[in-house]
Amino acid sequence: MEPLNREGSADRPRSAGGQQSGRVIVIGPYLRMRRGDADAQANEAARDSEARLDEATGLARAIDLTISDALIAPISQIRPATYLGKGKVEEITGLIAGHDIELVVMDCALSPIQQRNLEKAWNTKVLDRTGLILEIFGRRAKTKEGSLQVELAHLNYQRSRLVRSWTHLERQRGGFGFMGGPGETQIEADRRLIGDRITRLENELKKVQATRRLHRAGRQRVPYRVVALVGYTNAGKSTLFNRLTRADVQAADMLFATLDPTLRALSLPHGGKAMLSDTVGFISNLPTQLVAAFRATLEEVLEADIILHVRDISHEDAEAQERDVDTVLRQLGIDPDSGAGILEVWNKIDRFDPEERENLRNIATRRPPERPCFLVSAVSGEGVNELLTAIEDRLAATRTTLDLSIDASDGAGISWLHRNAEVLNKELHGGRFDMTVRVDETKRDIVVSRFDAVPHVA
Repeated sequence: MEPLNREGSADRPRSAGGQQSGRVIVIGPYLRMRRGDADAQANEAARDSEARLDEATGLARAIDLTISDALIAPISQIRPATYLGKGKVEEITGLIAGHDIELVVMDCALSPIQQRNLEKAWNTKVLDRTGLILEIFGRRAKTKEGSLQVELAHLNYQRSRLVRSWTHLERQRGGFGFMGGPGETQIEADRRLIGDRITRLENELKKVQATRRLHRAGRQRVPYRVVALVGYTNAGKSTLFNRLTRADVQAADMLFATLDPTLRALSLPHGGKAMLSDTVGFISNLPTQLVAAFRATLEEVLEADIILHVRDISHEDAEAQERDVDTVLRQLGIDPDSGAGILEVWNKIDRFDPEERENLRNIATRRPPERPCFLVSAVSGEGVNELLTAIEDRLAATRTTLDLSIDASDGAGISWLHRNAEVLNKELHGGRFDMTVRVDETKRDIVVSRFDAVPHVA
C-alpha cells in the first residue's frame, strides 16, 4: 500500500475569522500517474496534487475550520464502496483516532453510499468537495437572490443523500384509529418536503430571472453595454473591479470572497460608459447543482458584450485554472475558443520582476489576434489604461459614429438621443447643437432618417 503523503500539521495557522470549529483533516484522494510516464510529467502531476490539496485547505479555511492536518492519499482506482482502498481507510482511521478529528474533508465528489460508509468506518462526519463548496456559498450569500440560489443547490444535493442512520427513519406515521393506514416512512416524508421546497424556490428564482430581464431591457434602452468579469476564484476579479470602477466591493485573499453579483458604471477613456459586472468565481469541479442554480446570475455573462477572463498569471496552476474556467463557460453555452467578445486579463504581474514581466509581454504579443491578452496589476494599476482602451475599441467596433445638427429647442429629440445613443460631443452654434453620437446598428437607420445624420469623419 502506498503511504499517505502528509502536507500539513497540527500547528497550521487558523483561519482569518479566528473561530475554532473542531479539528479537521483534509484528504486529497488523487489518482496517481501510471508507470511509464516521463519524469517531467510525473513531477508536474505531483505539483498539481499539492496545488489541489492547498486549494482544498483554502476552501476549508474559508468557513473558519481549524485544519489539523492535510494529506495526499494517492489511489490507483476509485472504489465503489468507500472511494479509497481498504488499507487507506484503515490507515486514516488511526490518524483520526490519534488526533481527535471531528470532521474529514474529502477533496472529491463522494456518492451517498461512499459518504455513509466512510462516516461509519471513521466514526466522524465526512464532507466532500461539493458539500464544502455549498457550505461556503451558504455563508457568503448576502442578498435574497443569492440565498435562494444556494438553498436550491443545497436541497438538490441533499435529496440524493437521504441515506442516514437515524432511528426515526423506520417509524410509520398512520391515521386515526382503524381508519389509519401504514402512512409514510420518515425518509419518504423528508424527500417529499424537500421536493416541495425545491419547487417553491424554482418559482421564486423564475421571478428573479424576469426582474433581471427587465433590468437588462432598461440598460439596452439607455443604452449601456455590459462588460462581465469571469475567472477562477481568487484571481483578483473584485480588486480589478474596484480599480476600474472606483467601487468598494469586498476584495480579500480568500476563495469565494465575492458571491453575489455586482454592477457598477465603467467610465471609458473617451467619455463613454459601460456597465461592469463582477460575478462569482469559478473553481475546478464546480458542482453541477451550483452551475444550474446560479444560471440566473450568470445570465449577466451570457448577455455581456465583452467578457474579461481574469487570470492569476502568478499562480503555479494558472493554465489548469484557465481550462477550468473554459469548461464552465462551455457549460453556459459560451465557446471560449471562438475569441468573440473575450479578452484575457493576466492579473498580478506586480509579483514578477522586470525580466519576468518582459518575458510575459513577449508571450502575449505572440498570441493570435482573436485571443488577445493584457498584462495588468489590479493592485498597482499597471496596464489598466491599456485594458480600458481595448474595451472601448472592442465596443466601438460594433457601433456606428454619426454627426448631426439639431435645433436647440428640440428638447424631445435631444432627450431621445441621450437615452438611445452615446453622445460623444455636443457643441452649441447659432441656436443649434452639433452632435457626434455613437449608436448600435439596430438604431442607426432611425438616427439617420430622423436627424439627417451622416457618418462621422475622424
